[in-house]
Formats: sequence, C-alpha cells, structure tokens
Amino acid sequence: MFAVSFIGMVGSLRDNRTMLKTFFCVLLAIFIIELLLLFIEIIFERQMNAVFHASLQDGIKHYYDDLDFKNILDFVQQKFSCCGGDEFKDWHVNPYHSCNGSGPLACGVPYTCCIRQAPGEVINTLCGYRTLNKERLELVDTIHVRGCIHAVGLWMKDNFEATLGIVCSLLLPQAVGLVMAWLYWQKLNNIHDSLDTVDFKRLDMSDFDFDSLDLTGAGWCWCLPREGGYLPVHGKDDRVAGEDVVDDAICQSKV
Repeated sequence: MFAVSFIGMVGSLRDNRTMLKTFFCVLLAIFIIELLLLFIEIIFERQMNAVFHASLQDGIKHYYDDLDFKNILDFVQQKFSCCGGDEFKDWHVNPYHSCNGSGPLACGVPYTCCIRQAPGEVINTLCGYRTLNKERLELVDTIHVRGCIHAVGLWMKDNFEATLGIVCSLLLPQAVGLVMAWLYWQKLNNIHDSLDTVDFKRLDMSDFDFDSLDLTGAGWCWCLPREGGYLPVHGKDDRVAGEDVVDDAICQSKV
C-alpha cells in the first residue's frame, strides 16, 4: 500500500497522467478484491472459518517465534474471552504446549486464556497448566474454552453498528481516493487535449533543431502542457504564403 500511495502522491504533485492512471487501476483492483472477500465471508461463512482456522493454527504453531502474532493473539484472547482458533485444544499444535512435551507449559494453554476471578489480581502465568487433556465442562471456571473465531464472529453480529463502522472506515477512504484520482486524471486529459495538441500533418521539422528546443515549464517528465505547445506549428497563412512563393518560382523558371 505504501508503494501505491507513493505513486498516487507523486502523480498528483507532478501532474503525471501515467502515474495517476496506475494509482487508480491498482487501487480499484484492491477495492474490488476487498469487496469480493467481504461478500465471500458473508455467503460462505463456514468455508471461510475453516480457512481462518488453518491460518490461526499455523500461527499458534509459531506462537513464540512471531512476536507480532503473539501480541495480537494475546490481545484477542483477553478482549473476547476466548482461547485458540476453533477451541482451546488448538494449542496442542504448539511444541511447547503439546502434551508430548516435557516443559512446564506442556499440555497447557497461555495465561491469556485464563478466566480472571477479580479485576486487577496478580496474574498466574501457569493458570492453564495441564488443561489440554481435560474436557470442556471441567474447565469452565478455569479457562475460556470457546475459540476466538466464534467469539469474534458473535461479537461482530451482536455489534452490527460497530462492525459497519469498521468496514466503512476501511473502504470509504479508498472510494474517496478512487473518485479524486479519476476526476484529476480526466482534468489533466482535458488540459493536455486543449493546450498541447499538435497537427503532425502541418508540422515541418526538416530544418528544426531539437537541441535548441525550449522546454522551460515542461517539468522533470517533459509532460506538462504549455500554451502554444513546445513545437513550432506553421499557421494556415504561413503555409499559403509559402505555396505562393513556390508557384512564383516555378513560373519564372518556365519563362
């Protein structure tokens, strides 16, 4: 997204139509993909939950190796009172929490899965010790047994206004960017068409020295328009006068 934003910024600052067109097309593709994913999630909820579950299990497997994922999952588990992806037993895929391990975390879950009895109490980091080999009913007072996929999904359904606000906050700025990029792109096209049009049928470049061409005001890309253009275009009167001179010369030669 940084590269896309950078292209749009430079294109708008330099009035570069190619960069603006690139920014518009890429942003439009991203916007359409996001809408498609949103509709797929709504229509194929069960299949998408399976995809999320597989992704979460892969993240749980490398829980202690990826600090960013660890912090995010810890926050989600505490915020939504959940544990694991589909259920708390998803933690068996982590080598430190697997029941086949021998360390103090073996067959347990992280402390962020534990139920706090009182707010502000001292956290027991081993509160989830030996919980993976127990049944759900035995742990209802110890850890959160439901998975985070279901917990987050229920929260989004129960808080529809907040969910709609989150979706709009993500999609609306992109829609505004698309509209502004399109309007500015069309404005530049109109400027170029009106101020920098050359009729190449009337363009005489036989005695033209390109080294002496004045490109002042063309910008670093040599693409900014200038009234009158940058190449000399002979007017109709000059062309007619030139033709008269040639005809007189031909008549004199015949005489």
